Amino acid sequence: MSAWQEFSESYPDNIAVRGFLHTPANSSGEGLVLTHGAGAYCQAPLLIALANEFSERGLTVLRFDLPFRQLRPHGPPIRGSSPRDQQGVRRAVESMRKLVNGRVFAGGHSYGGRQSSIVAASNPKLADGLLLLSYPLHPPQRPTELRTAHFPDLQTPALFVSGSRDGFGTIDEMTAALKLIPSRTRLLPIANSGHELLSKKNQDALPQKIADEFREMFGAA
Repeated sequence: MSAWQEFSESYPDNIAVRGFLHTPANSSGEGLVLTHGAGAYCQAPLLIALANEFSERGLTVLRFDLPFRQLRPHGPPIRGSSPRDQQGVRRAVESMRKLVNGRVFAGGHSYGGRQSSIVAASNPKLADGLLLLSYPLHPPQRPTELRTAHFPDLQTPALFVSGSRDGFGTIDEMTAALKLIPSRTRLLPIANSGHELLSKKNQDALPQKIADEFREMFGAA
């Protein structure tokens, strides 16, 4: 398991980057910032498992709390928090670029991944690639309310990881939606998994599977 410690950095726009930094024993010079879903925080088991796996493969990994979570320890984001959360993603990437001299990847689970992709669509140079876990394509049982308005503007290569039982988007729905994205994309389906992805049955294999797919796509980890 990789070594990790608390991380905090403040910026003039009153955005703070707070979370935990995983430092690899043998660094590849590349970094990954990961954030959480709407009902979670950076200590979510999925983020810890992935941070450990990627760090063991040489990446410096920062799992961080979005601004809404720093202000509200429990519950979903309040209405209107998205712009600050997106700025939080920008600042986390900026913090990581101070720590490594190679490529920096960004992403996260559900809401956090969505905010990361929106930021990347408006700033193609933000990150060198995206890792989007359980992208919330639409609210459960409301498949017509697609969250894809920014997809045609996304120029950053992206790896999507989705469970076959995810109520926020089926594998077929995700496959169709990714055709809207002009950049290189890949979809990794996780059989018998729901929106949370990680379970007792796959907790050992899943992080390795995702990291292997990431390596195949980006030539890293």
